[in-house]
Amino acid sequence: MKFFCYLLIFFVISGCQTGYYRGPISDHFDGEKFYYPGEKDKKHSIVFFTIWKAILQNPWPKQLPEIRYATLPHYTQGIKVIFVNHSTVLMQSKQVNFLMDPIYSYRASPFAWFGPARFKKPGIEFIELPKIDVVLISHNHYDHLDLPTLKRLNKTFSPLFIVPLGNKILLNQNGIDNVVELDWWQQKKFKDATITFLPAHHSAQRWLTDRNRTLWGSFGIQVANKKIYFAGDTAYANHFKLIRQRWGKPDFSFIPIGAYEPREILKPYHLNPQEAVKSHLELGSHASMGIHWGTFQMSAEPIEKPVIDLEAARKEFHVAEKDFFVIREGEPFYVNQ
Repeated sequence: MKFFCYLLIFFVISGCQTGYYRGPISDHFDGEKFYYPGEKDKKHSIVFFTIWKAILQNPWPKQLPEIRYATLPHYTQGIKVIFVNHSTVLMQSKQVNFLMDPIYSYRASPFAWFGPARFKKPGIEFIELPKIDVVLISHNHYDHLDLPTLKRLNKTFSPLFIVPLGNKILLNQNGIDNVVELDWWQQKKFKDATITFLPAHHSAQRWLTDRNRTLWGSFGIQVANKKIYFAGDTAYANHFKLIRQRWGKPDFSFIPIGAYEPREILKPYHLNPQEAVKSHLELGSHASMGIHWGTFQMSAEPIEKPVIDLEAARKEFHVAEKDFFVIREGEPFYVNQ
């Protein structure tokens, strides 16, 4: 009963905003809600109680297991990448510092006292961040759009925030004014970078009645003669092939590999490692890094299982470890291929 009370509170008073996106009807917007092309009448539902029960039956250990990370070529120049935690990535070129889906809060939740708590500290502390020029937000779920972090970034760095359609009003209502919202395939130029908002197969929701009232997606970043792809949060679908056809092959990709069990519930929303490797191949990505794992327990698989399953998937598809890997939080890596 306590769980249902918490859940009701969570959806009724969390993340509320006044007003939603209004714009022309498209192949993924019906005038009121967004959907994946070709799936307008297809219903996906997350059974929160089932996921919650699975998490309670398979809690992550307080003493975290040892996880083996890849031994990678050591570069000292190029585009610098630091995996901060979860889906948060710091990416630095000579002219622009990007921060993607930043979350520094202790919980991926609107409450300090309830919701998924972090199991690891960020790989780079907030006070150690360089000046952030651009913040990219893939969608409005609490583990990707963390308002306390965004407000702190706004106060400290005054960066440009790039968000999907419908999310600008939420940031504006929280004192963040330098916001650009994009539809799929739209672009924004910043200094020597071109940021393209790309499709994903996911959803959006922050409270009870706003499901899919805002858009979600991924990002393609062209900077320093490289194409970098940030998948955000996505299930497996045909958009990876479409991105390759319309935007091109990435030199480097950030692809989610965690939060995928129970599979029968989470398949429409999250890749598992096997699907992540298939996505890497369909994108034609030169190399990819796994994100969206190991920080917040949001599903039933053990904390180390995404890395174990990724290794098995690489072997299945004959992909070398240097071509799809995970790195330790806070460890710099240079995209110089």
